[in-house]
Amino acid sequence: MADQGWAGRLPAVKTKADLVYENLHSAIAKGTLRPGVKLNMDELSREFGVSKIPIREAVKRLESEGLLVSKVHAGVTVAEVDLHEMRGVFLAREAIETLVAGLAAEHADDELVADLEKTQDAMRKALDRGAMELLAELNTSFHRALAEATGYRILGDLTEQLLLTVRRYRLTAPVSTTSWRSVIDEHDAIVDALRRRDPAAATEAARAHTTAQARYEVAEG
Repeated sequence: MADQGWAGRLPAVKTKADLVYENLHSAIAKGTLRPGVKLNMDELSREFGVSKIPIREAVKRLESEGLLVSKVHAGVTVAEVDLHEMRGVFLAREAIETLVAGLAAEHADDELVADLEKTQDAMRKALDRGAMELLAELNTSFHRALAEATGYRILGDLTEQLLLTVRRYRLTAPVSTTSWRSVIDEHDAIVDALRRRDPAAATEAARAHTTAQARYEVAEG
């Protein structure tokens, strides 16, 4: 049969496993389920009101993404992120975020710049209030907006994956107030480059940002 181009026309139908996956993924991302926490399959089945089959399907999917770990006699636990792994994450962040910033600057418009400026203002207010969880969410929003501006979904997906790992690591190694102020200042440099539509400056500002954060968070002892 010839391709009729049906992809994208039919409404997406979420299965029970999809809904369990989304809820568990969100809980892991927000830190409700912290690294090292053991999951009780019976409890999950009762809480979600479903059989163990969709629970297992969701768990398998989260395992494939490295968010859960299943071991014989130990059960299923939320994966921990160690310092060595985080050094690799920051190397990947430098490669991805410099590329993203440069492309975003090429495609930047006034709306993008205005949105980033609003996020920056919100981050400053959150920092002044000591709202650390909100800061983490706003930081994700900032980098997500940059990735979306590139026009490449793969860059958005990679950005989300890296930021999720960073957020999970920060649950056990929180970012200091001083470091968060540096994050905001470093973001300002990226926004300024986008405002001037300067890809080279945006790339260097993003590199300076990831390098500085790596130094603060995962430097060799």
